[in-house]
Amino acid sequence: MKKYSFQLLMLSLLVTFSCTQEETQINQDTSSEIFDQRKPLSISQINSKIDAALANNKEGFNWKDETAHTIWSAVVHGNNVLTIGYGQEGESFSEERSQRLIDTKEHILNVIQQTESFTRSSETVLEHEIINVVDVKIESLETIETLLKTDGIRYLEPNGYNHYTMQTRSSSGCDKTGVSINPAHYQTVAPNNAQVAWNFYEHNIPQAWNLSTGSGVTIGLIDTGVSQSQYLLNPGGINDGFSTGRFVQKYGTFIDSFWWWSNNYDGPHDKCGHGTAMASTMAAPRNDNGMPVGVAYNSNLVAYRATEDVVLNDYHERKGVSDALVQLGNRSDVKIISMSIGYIWSIGNVRDAVKYAYNKGKLIFAAGGTSTSFTNGFGVIFPANMDETVAVTGVDDGPSYQRCDTCHSGSKIDFTIVMEGASDSSKHPPVLNFYNNQRRYTGGSSCATATTAGIAALVWSRYPNWSRSQVLNRLKQSSELYPNKSNNYGYGNIDALQAVQ
Repeated sequence: MKKYSFQLLMLSLLVTFSCTQEETQINQDTSSEIFDQRKPLSISQINSKIDAALANNKEGFNWKDETAHTIWSAVVHGNNVLTIGYGQEGESFSEERSQRLIDTKEHILNVIQQTESFTRSSETVLEHEIINVVDVKIESLETIETLLKTDGIRYLEPNGYNHYTMQTRSSSGCDKTGVSINPAHYQTVAPNNAQVAWNFYEHNIPQAWNLSTGSGVTIGLIDTGVSQSQYLLNPGGINDGFSTGRFVQKYGTFIDSFWWWSNNYDGPHDKCGHGTAMASTMAAPRNDNGMPVGVAYNSNLVAYRATEDVVLNDYHERKGVSDALVQLGNRSDVKIISMSIGYIWSIGNVRDAVKYAYNKGKLIFAAGGTSTSFTNGFGVIFPANMDETVAVTGVDDGPSYQRCDTCHSGSKIDFTIVMEGASDSSKHPPVLNFYNNQRRYTGGSSCATATTAGIAALVWSRYPNWSRSQVLNRLKQSSELYPNKSNNYGYGNIDALQAVQ
């Protein structure tokens, strides 16, 4: 995420209520529910419940802990869409569904048809091909109450509810503004003054290029897409200077529509700027244009526009990320997936898709989170907090480990990357900007994640027959704190040169 990604998001969580106020609000909400169970809670009442869960529950917020009335209220305020994960616990996906799974799904849909009195159509039911999930139009509280008593359901989530952070959605993580870069923040290399970010030297990345440049490895990027206006990250310019024989492919799984059942795909091109910055960090060519170069400048790149910004608070963003994970999971040439996006609680259909991609052997890197001073209290975000992902955060360049000003830390972090100056918090890595011949700064756990994905590509290119676990173990063994693991910073900063030797 950009250096201030999630800043606005987390500000919405900084309003602190006294214990008395919290107790009063909760009692008021409870009284309202008891008074009229057939009337949905207001958005503010739902958000108060979420606030209380985030404040009091170490595991964070989970729809599983909420009542049928609360879930139904969120469905009503969320375009009437309910996401249902079906099957036995842990049965996240199935490439060939058993008759038992098919019968389970049909039973659930029949239950819904009886209480909702609708006919199945593209506007009422959406089935997913790989993950065991179905999205359904729901209007009745009775339906939710019945489903909570129905066997074969792993979770019920109102994935259309986007009001908790709706006010920050339009700008979170997005930046398309080119800026002047301080010459002290990069060094130039051949050909023709290609620019190497200052923090690459903190991890011996330029030295590692003597042994590996990422050739033959394909990285999957799930983000806001890649700008069609940045020549060096499109098919015509990805092979520039010392970068040769590789490809970039762009796809889109994000749907731009108010209606959850729409198929109005928004295309593969970035409109935000965040995905472009991450693509530059990982794979920008070692060019002859005097512009920033990426970590694995000879790797292939498959980029998905799966989300509008970095905050996964919208139904179509969640579905877009889930679909992108499945599609990348199905590609045998993709070894690495980088995700510098996330949310403050777990999302079922994304979680299921992460497990599918992981089952396909993908090495999945996810951003630990970027926000404000609330960082320490919040910890690592989803999906970086999953066991199937590798969580990365940013630190400064000081002598001891200190997270960057906006970076999350915690026990789920696996690796760190230097992202800012200890004495100058405005010092961040330069990258290609959204528009051609422009640069800008990026940072936070987003850029740290993309950097780590690039280092993994260098290792896998050097050792193409290695498994995911061998690559991951080499990253651990090449990190500063190994064999120990910090409670906040994992194995610490990675030495790319050591990793490829």
